[in-house]
Amino acid sequence: MTLLQLFRQIRPYVAPYRWLVLLALFLTLVGSLTAQVNAWVLRHTVDSINGLLAAHKTPADGLSILAVISAILIGKEALNVFIQFGQKYYGERLRIYISRDLAQTVIEKILTYKLAFYSSGGNQPGKLQTRIDRGVESLTRLVQNFFIDILPLFANSVVALLMMFNANFYVGLTGFLTVPVYYGVSRKQAGKLGAARREIKTLRENKSQGILSILESIPVIKSFRREDIEGKKQMRLQTGLTDAQMRIRRISFLFDGLKSFIEQIGVVAIILLTTYFVLTDQMTVGAIMFHILLYNNVTAPIRRLHLIYDQMNDALIYSEGFFDILNAEQQVEQSGSYRPERLEGRFELQNTQFTYPGNESPTLRDINMTIAPGRITALVGLSGAGKSTLINLLDKFYQPDSGSIRLDGVPLEDYDTACVRGNIGLVLQKNHIFNGTVEENLRYGNPRASRREIIEAARQAYLHEQVMNLPKGYDTFAPDLSGGQQQKIAIARMFLKNPPIIFLDEPTASLDAVATEQIKNSLDAIKKNRTVVIISHSISQIIDADCIYVMEAGRIVEHGPHEAIYRQNGAYRKIFDAMARSLNMDKIARTLED
Repeated sequence: MTLLQLFRQIRPYVAPYRWLVLLALFLTLVGSLTAQVNAWVLRHTVDSINGLLAAHKTPADGLSILAVISAILIGKEALNVFIQFGQKYYGERLRIYISRDLAQTVIEKILTYKLAFYSSGGNQPGKLQTRIDRGVESLTRLVQNFFIDILPLFANSVVALLMMFNANFYVGLTGFLTVPVYYGVSRKQAGKLGAARREIKTLRENKSQGILSILESIPVIKSFRREDIEGKKQMRLQTGLTDAQMRIRRISFLFDGLKSFIEQIGVVAIILLTTYFVLTDQMTVGAIMFHILLYNNVTAPIRRLHLIYDQMNDALIYSEGFFDILNAEQQVEQSGSYRPERLEGRFELQNTQFTYPGNESPTLRDINMTIAPGRITALVGLSGAGKSTLINLLDKFYQPDSGSIRLDGVPLEDYDTACVRGNIGLVLQKNHIFNGTVEENLRYGNPRASRREIIEAARQAYLHEQVMNLPKGYDTFAPDLSGGQQQKIAIARMFLKNPPIIFLDEPTASLDAVATEQIKNSLDAIKKNRTVVIISHSISQIIDADCIYVMEAGRIVEHGPHEAIYRQNGAYRKIFDAMARSLNMDKIARTLED
């Protein structure tokens, strides 16, 4: 991303606050003029005192000059207090507003992206967080510093240079010639640092993702005693980051010394040239200090040019990743406009094929199936057969590569996505619990639900009594609950939503036997007159299904009611018999008979 492209990207976020920009520009103009007062006063003072000495005047004769000079300098400093306050305050205000808008915009944008965006390489949570945080930080710091540091300094430089040219063309030209040389060296420095900065950006993203992975995997790391291995992984990332940072410092220090040398050459040239003009009676003695101070104002922004380049390059590098996220229009979920008053829940899939982003081989192949409305359909198969992927397609989380999916006779892509998901209740094997109370997590199923409705949903999920036994009841911090209790929250949310279509992906996998029986009874009650698709390795969950689809390697290999496909002696019978053996059904049956 070039600097021009960066300003084009950030311009829409600055435009609403143009009045702050105009105010900052006005203060910058006034400040650039007051910054030259010292040089003018010093010149006038030196020349006036030199004249008094030549006329053999007494110190008393110079009191009026000193009074005027003191009044001008003190007045200038008093004015500068208000100017600098205004520049800093309004610059900071602009930064805060733009930071808020950028952060909110990117959050609102990523909420519209399809799941493929998050599952594609390089978009892991830790990396995305680093890109967003660093992008907002570097962009807003650039905006703030532009109005607080960069703009005032360069305005001072331009005004000082014009005053030098006005006083003496040759002295002004000498001061001007230093600028392109200094700028060229700074530009070369920025080019040298670009690759290292990109390397640091990647290392920071990997480091953040690594830390997040460690925090999420602490129980596994400790159970396998892999603390040393994980520590060494992070150490390698940290060492790479340190090496890149030191390489940047070495380059910066080398170029800083070179730029300081160039600046001092300019100072020497100004002194020699102005001294020559004084000796040839073309200038007064005060003009020497006048031009040196003006030259100092010219080179002040140049001395800080490396800092400005650092900020600009940070903004350019981190804004690439940030605006890649913000402008990923191809990742926005596609939504149709069809919104029926009521959904029956009849799904028809014809020759449907799907491949996850980044994968070479399809996960689903030539899927042909019909999910009848008001019936229970079970998906059975070994792990990796494609059962959960199929539910992801039915919920419009992903779009198929080819083939068609129709809901109640209408292509699924024609439906309004919010309408479809609003009519579907989804319970997964591992459901997400938000940072909040039990009631706040339950209310996620229906934000407008009353307290009575929340309690009723909790009763249906056999959660109410357990919650009431907690010291804070429904105000308990939900992530502190057990895995089984969290699963009941997810099921209660689905009861609260009360949708006509239900997708259940191993809904009782993390529950104990008693809780499983309780939830099965509740689910049996809510399944009535609804379209239900269930994935389960539990015999009790699938044996009651009206139709069972058996999947192998992304294909449908058998389908039909339990008794019919069991008699086929195919894949379903092998899976069912394995389930029975894993439960030691023979011994269970003998125990029940006794």
